[in-house]
Amino acid sequence: MKPAAIRLGDLSVGYLHSLADAVEHLGHASQPLLEHYGFDAARLAEPRARLSIPRYMHLGHAAITLTGEPALGMLMGRFAYLHRLGLAGIAATQAPTVREAARTLIRFETLYAANYRGRSSLQEDSAGAWLRFHSIGPYNAYNRFVVDSVLATWLQQLAALAGKPLVAQALHLEFSPPSYADSYPLAFGCAPGFEADFNGLRLDQQTLNLRNPQHCPGTWHELLQLCERELQGLTRPQNMRDRVIQLLGPRLHGREPDMEDIARQLQLPAWTLRRRLAEEGTRFSAIVNETRRDLAVAYVRDTELSFGEIAYLLGFASAEAFQRAFKRWLKQPPGEMRRRYRQASSTSESMK
Repeated sequence: MKPAAIRLGDLSVGYLHSLADAVEHLGHASQPLLEHYGFDAARLAEPRARLSIPRYMHLGHAAITLTGEPALGMLMGRFAYLHRLGLAGIAATQAPTVREAARTLIRFETLYAANYRGRSSLQEDSAGAWLRFHSIGPYNAYNRFVVDSVLATWLQQLAALAGKPLVAQALHLEFSPPSYADSYPLAFGCAPGFEADFNGLRLDQQTLNLRNPQHCPGTWHELLQLCERELQGLTRPQNMRDRVIQLLGPRLHGREPDMEDIARQLQLPAWTLRRRLAEEGTRFSAIVNETRRDLAVAYVRDTELSFGEIAYLLGFASAEAFQRAFKRWLKQPPGEMRRRYRQASSTSESMK
């Protein structure tokens, strides 16, 4: 059975405008870089155009190499504008307060970004709120850039809404201090906490209560209604198999999730989930196996992760166990598939 094409995630090409501005700010031409990755002016102008998360990571890494600026993700924050996020971003520009703008960005994140590893969240309490970006570890030069750009973009977008610079009350990062660790206090206004339990920035109540001088109540509510309709169209009811697959990805890390765990997430008894899957002609164990296989192909093909890191992300006990499973699924070792894909990509690039 041929593995399905599975996406590790994608996001709006609007993020590339901020990346291009940051590259230009550092004195380099951005157009050749973007066009090398297939994003010419026509592609960037397409309504609802997206790019895959792996491609974004590779493009960001190429931009860092070009500019020699490892903190490029944070620099992108200076050039982040809400309208570049499409409908969700336009809606956020009309929010009455920083708090409501943050809620809008998180509520409608699916309209401009999606990642099988999880979703961002807003966790509020009596003293403030955490804007949390989901884990995308293990971390390297490719995906630290993504965390930097997301958190810096949030802070800049909310500052633009309030019409004044904002500083984070706290900043948490899951990874160890990188070579450019001194750049974080300059970008966020506070010292970061590295090797934290999650990625996120915290805003206090005073910041969250800042009002938007451009708020128009009627426009705000109309835009929210439009966003809700778009979201419903993207998240329309799925069959049970697809719902299980959606829950599996974030729960594979370091272990193989059991059916009881997934059933709890679906708010169903395990026996009901088993019956519903049987009615669709499948079993939970088969879905886990197929999901792991399809994700394995995507990781080997589209990322720079080691096989040990891929093994962890897919819930295997060791790299050896992962490689045995991969060979059973694809009739070839993962190293061979990666080499063939790299060779084919190099040939394609040389012919352009």
